Amino acid sequence: MARRGKKKGRPISGWLVLDKPVGMGSTEAVSKIKWLFQAEKAGHAGTLDPLASGMLPIALGEATKTVPYVQDGAKVYRFTVAWGEERSTDDLEGPVTKSSDQRPAEADVLLLMPKYTGIIMQTPPQFSAIKIAGERAYDLARDGATVDIPAREVEIGRLDLIEHTADRTVFEVECGKGTYVRSLARDMGRDLGCFGHIAELRRIEVEPFTQEDFVTIAELEAARFGEQGDEGSDSVDTVDVPVDFDAIDALLVDTSAALDCLPQIAISDDAATKIRLGNPVIIRGRDAPVEAEEACATARGKLVAIGAIEQGMFKPKRVFAG
Repeated sequence: MARRGKKKGRPISGWLVLDKPVGMGSTEAVSKIKWLFQAEKAGHAGTLDPLASGMLPIALGEATKTVPYVQDGAKVYRFTVAWGEERSTDDLEGPVTKSSDQRPAEADVLLLMPKYTGIIMQTPPQFSAIKIAGERAYDLARDGATVDIPAREVEIGRLDLIEHTADRTVFEVECGKGTYVRSLARDMGRDLGCFGHIAELRRIEVEPFTQEDFVTIAELEAARFGEQGDEGSDSVDTVDVPVDFDAIDALLVDTSAALDCLPQIAISDDAATKIRLGNPVIIRGRDAPVEAEEACATARGKLVAIGAIEQGMFKPKRVFAG
């Protein structure tokens, strides 16, 4: 008897900008979205802790090739710092390691904030995915080890105070790749002499996506199942009934949206065919750049390839299916 092959899923491509709920891990979220779309391939652009909510951009199919461009984009977080306690994880999950009866005045917080704007040195949390001698810092920390993590340079585009009470302050921060908001809370608490940790954290933007692109799990399930609701399975293999995916597919953002940061080159259908075969083509047009380390080639509005432009020729590096 022939062995039944495993289903690979649909060759659907695009970005799903998920509004991740608190309590769901990033890997779990990707698995859920992959199942809902019955997609053959999926990945995310930037981990979001289970205790955090908000924007988790998930790439399906060909969009996984554009993940690095979204990972490098600026991010905006709204977060609440609870003053008076420092915790092992720098958020609500870990036990209290230091405490203080002192609380900062709003004026003291405002006076401190310029120190955390611009290019700053930041030490990642003990419970982070940073690799130390080949091991994740959080694995070492869970084993009780105190990890010596070197400080590194990060960029804070802006840091705004949104609301201040006696015990808590709400901030909004725009930051670059590699910034840990938990470290911001920890370090500000130490500078203010009262300690602090993240009580709430929500990511509201990952460039180039905004809150207008948000889609919730409930909206996805409604689009996928209609009035039937969630069928309760996370395995593509269990779904054998033909399904109309038009409603849920309409919630995707086009793959090319992730490449808005690159020069855009419009090419002909013939040039697209050559590029998809790995061949360079001459770039025509008065406004076409002569040189570019990276550019995006499109035909009829559809993404064809990412490549370099050298001496007026587009040389493909990464090709996308038509």
